Amino acid sequence: MRLLVGLGNPGERYRATRHNLGWDAVLHLARCFDLRSDGNRFRGLFGGGQVAGERLFWLLPETYMNLSGEAVGEAARFYKLLPEEVVVFHDDMDLPLGKVRMKVGGGNAGHNGLRSVQQILGTPSFVRIRLGVGRPAAGMDPVRFVLEAFTTEERKVVDGLLDALPGALPAILRGDLPGAMNRLVNPPAKSADSV
Repeated sequence: MRLLVGLGNPGERYRATRHNLGWDAVLHLARCFDLRSDGNRFRGLFGGGQVAGERLFWLLPETYMNLSGEAVGEAARFYKLLPEEVVVFHDDMDLPLGKVRMKVGGGNAGHNGLRSVQQILGTPSFVRIRLGVGRPAAGMDPVRFVLEAFTTEERKVVDGLLDALPGALPAILRGDLPGAMNRLVNPPAKSADSV
Protein backbone atom coordinates (compact mmCIF):
# COMPACT_ATOMS: atom_id res chain seq x y z
CA MET A 1 0.00 0.00 0.00
CA ARG A 2 1.24 3.50 -0.83
CA LEU A 3 0.11 7.06 -0.18
CA LEU A 4 0.87 9.55 -2.96
CA VAL A 5 1.05 13.11 -1.64
CA GLY A 6 1.10 16.20 -3.86
CA LEU A 7 2.45 19.27 -2.07
CA GLY A 8 0.94 22.65 -2.83
CA ASN A 9 -1.22 25.44 -1.50
CA PRO A 10 -5.05 25.41 -1.64
CA GLY A 11 -7.16 27.92 -3.57
CA GLU A 12 -7.29 29.26 -7.10
CA ARG A 13 -4.63 31.89 -6.34
CA TYR A 14 -1.98 29.15 -6.14
CA ARG A 15 -3.39 26.54 -8.50
CA ALA A 16 -1.05 27.05 -11.47
CA THR A 17 2.07 28.19 -9.58
CA ARG A 18 5.47 26.53 -9.52
CA HIS A 19 5.05 25.67 -5.84
CA ASN A 20 1.99 23.56 -6.70
CA LEU A 21 3.77 21.29 -9.17
CA GLY A 22 3.61 18.37 -6.73
CA TRP A 23 -0.15 18.88 -6.41
CA ASP A 24 -0.46 18.99 -10.23
CA ALA A 25 1.54 15.77 -10.59
CA VAL A 26 -0.58 13.71 -8.20
CA LEU A 27 -3.84 15.08 -9.61
CA HIS A 28 -2.62 14.20 -13.12
CA LEU A 29 -1.77 10.64 -12.01
CA ALA A 30 -5.17 10.24 -10.33
CA ARG A 31 -6.89 11.28 -13.56
CA CYS A 32 -4.68 9.13 -15.82
CA PHE A 33 -5.32 5.99 -13.77
CA ASP A 34 -8.98 6.82 -13.14
CA LEU A 35 -8.50 6.73 -9.38
CA ARG A 36 -11.59 7.51 -7.38
CA SER A 37 -12.04 10.72 -5.41
CA ASP A 38 -13.49 10.52 -1.91
CA GLY A 39 -13.74 14.30 -1.55
CA ASN A 40 -12.35 15.97 1.56
CA ARG A 41 -10.63 13.71 4.10
CA PHE A 42 -7.53 14.08 6.24
CA ARG A 43 -7.53 17.88 5.77
CA GLY A 44 -7.21 17.56 2.01
CA LEU A 45 -8.60 16.15 -1.22
CA PHE A 46 -8.35 12.37 -1.01
CA GLY A 47 -8.97 9.28 -3.10
CA GLY A 48 -7.61 5.90 -4.03
CA GLY A 49 -7.62 2.84 -6.22
CA GLN A 50 -5.25 0.31 -7.73
CA VAL A 51 -2.40 0.64 -10.21
CA ALA A 52 -0.56 -2.41 -11.54
CA GLY A 53 -2.08 -4.54 -8.78
CA GLU A 54 -0.88 -2.17 -6.05
CA ARG A 55 -3.38 -0.53 -3.69
CA LEU A 56 -2.77 3.18 -3.29
CA PHE A 57 -4.27 6.37 -1.96
CA TRP A 58 -3.68 9.94 -3.06
CA LEU A 59 -3.80 13.10 -0.97
CA LEU A 60 -3.60 16.81 -1.77
CA PRO A 61 -3.23 18.61 1.58
CA GLU A 62 -5.32 21.77 1.89
CA THR A 63 -3.51 22.98 5.00
CA TYR A 64 -1.11 25.34 3.17
CA MET A 65 2.40 24.21 2.42
CA ASN A 66 4.00 24.75 5.84
CA LEU A 67 1.40 22.51 7.54
CA SER A 68 1.29 19.74 4.91
CA GLY A 69 2.60 17.19 7.39
CA GLU A 70 -0.56 17.42 9.48
CA ALA A 71 -2.68 16.04 6.62
CA VAL A 72 -0.06 13.43 5.71
CA GLY A 73 0.27 12.31 9.32
CA GLU A 74 -3.49 11.85 9.73
CA ALA A 75 -3.75 9.68 6.62
CA ALA A 76 -0.61 7.68 7.42
CA ARG A 77 -1.80 6.93 10.96
CA PHE A 78 -5.30 5.96 9.80
CA TYR A 79 -3.95 3.44 7.27
CA LYS A 80 -1.00 2.41 9.49
CA LEU A 81 1.50 3.29 6.77
CA LEU A 82 5.24 3.20 7.31
CA PRO A 83 7.14 6.38 6.33
CA GLU A 84 8.71 4.58 3.35
CA GLU A 85 5.19 3.86 2.04
CA VAL A 86 4.56 7.61 1.73
CA VAL A 87 5.54 9.10 -1.66
CA VAL A 88 5.76 12.90 -1.71
CA PHE A 89 5.76 14.81 -5.02
CA HIS A 90 7.14 18.34 -4.69
CA ASP A 91 8.64 21.25 -6.60
CA ASP A 92 12.42 21.64 -6.46
CA MET A 93 14.39 24.77 -7.37
CA ASP A 94 17.67 22.84 -7.34
CA LEU A 95 16.64 20.96 -10.49
CA PRO A 96 16.27 22.48 -13.96
CA LEU A 97 12.73 22.91 -15.23
CA GLY A 98 11.22 19.58 -16.28
CA LYS A 99 13.86 17.36 -14.67
CA VAL A 100 12.92 14.69 -12.12
CA ARG A 101 14.91 12.98 -9.37
CA MET A 102 13.73 10.37 -6.89
CA LYS A 103 15.15 9.35 -3.54
CA VAL A 104 14.35 8.10 -0.07
CA GLY A 105 15.29 10.38 2.81
CA GLY A 106 17.51 13.44 2.77
CA GLY A 107 17.21 17.04 3.88
CA ASN A 108 14.41 19.46 3.08
CA ALA A 109 16.54 22.11 1.27
CA GLY A 110 14.41 24.84 2.84
CA HIS A 111 11.16 23.42 1.45
CA ASN A 112 8.49 24.11 4.08
CA GLY A 113 6.23 21.30 2.92
CA LEU A 114 8.99 18.70 3.20
CA ARG A 115 10.02 20.10 6.57
CA SER A 116 6.45 19.72 7.86
CA VAL A 117 6.09 16.14 6.57
CA GLN A 118 9.42 15.17 8.10
CA GLN A 119 8.48 16.70 11.47
CA ILE A 120 5.09 14.95 11.64
CA LEU A 121 6.33 11.55 10.42
CA GLY A 122 9.32 11.86 12.75
CA THR A 123 11.78 10.79 10.06
CA PRO A 124 13.06 11.89 6.63
CA SER A 125 12.75 8.29 5.36
CA PHE A 126 9.85 8.80 2.98
CA VAL A 127 10.04 8.71 -0.81
CA ARG A 128 10.53 12.07 -2.53
CA ILE A 129 9.75 12.69 -6.19
CA ARG A 130 11.60 15.95 -6.91
CA LEU A 131 10.11 17.93 -9.81
CA GLY A 132 12.37 20.63 -11.20
CA VAL A 133 11.10 24.20 -11.55
CA GLY A 134 14.51 25.85 -12.06
CA ARG A 135 16.02 28.84 -10.28
CA PRO A 136 14.78 32.43 -10.24
CA ALA A 137 16.63 35.13 -12.12
CA ALA A 138 19.44 36.84 -10.24
CA GLY A 139 18.06 39.19 -7.60
CA MET A 140 14.55 37.73 -7.67
CA ASP A 141 13.05 36.60 -4.36
CA PRO A 142 12.79 32.76 -4.42
CA VAL A 143 9.46 32.88 -2.54
CA ARG A 144 7.99 35.20 -5.16
CA PHE A 145 9.39 32.97 -7.90
CA VAL A 146 7.73 29.76 -6.69
CA LEU A 147 4.42 31.52 -6.07
CA GLU A 148 4.22 32.74 -9.67
CA ALA A 149 2.59 30.84 -12.52
CA PHE A 150 4.65 29.10 -15.17
CA THR A 151 5.13 31.02 -18.39
CA THR A 152 3.50 29.64 -21.54
CA GLU A 153 6.80 28.11 -22.69
CA GLU A 154 7.53 26.68 -19.24
CA ARG A 155 4.05 25.15 -19.12
CA LYS A 156 4.83 23.14 -22.29
CA VAL A 157 7.87 21.63 -20.56
CA VAL A 158 5.85 20.93 -17.40
CA ASP A 159 3.05 19.29 -19.37
CA GLY A 160 5.62 16.99 -21.00
CA LEU A 161 6.92 16.06 -17.56
CA LEU A 162 3.43 15.33 -16.24
CA ASP A 163 2.63 13.19 -19.30
CA ALA A 164 5.75 11.08 -18.65
CA LEU A 165 4.98 10.33 -14.99
CA PRO A 166 2.23 7.68 -15.49
CA GLY A 167 4.72 5.39 -17.23
CA ALA A 168 6.99 5.52 -14.17
CA LEU A 169 4.29 5.09 -11.50
CA PRO A 170 4.15 1.26 -11.39
CA ALA A 171 7.91 1.14 -10.67
CA ILE A 172 7.55 3.84 -8.00
CA LEU A 173 4.83 1.80 -6.31
CA ARG A 174 7.11 -1.26 -6.31
CA GLY A 175 9.85 0.82 -4.68
CA ASP A 176 12.00 0.51 -7.80
CA LEU A 177 13.14 4.13 -8.10
CA PRO A 178 16.00 3.35 -10.55
CA GLY A 179 13.47 1.55 -12.77
CA ALA A 180 11.10 4.49 -12.54
CA MET A 181 13.86 6.90 -13.53
CA ASN A 182 14.76 4.65 -16.44
CA ARG A 183 11.16 4.82 -17.69
CA LEU A 184 11.29 8.63 -17.57
CA VAL A 185 14.65 8.86 -19.34
CA ASN A 186 13.98 6.04 -21.83
CA PRO A 187 10.24 5.81 -22.42
CA PRO A 188 9.14 2.76 -24.43
CA ALA A 189 8.98 3.34 -28.16
CA LYS A 190 5.51 3.59 -29.65
CA SER A 191 4.56 0.73 -31.93
CA ALA A 192 3.45 1.39 -35.48
CA ASP A 193 -0.08 0.45 -34.41
CA SER A 194 -0.20 3.19 -31.76
CA VAL A 195 0.93 6.01 -34.05
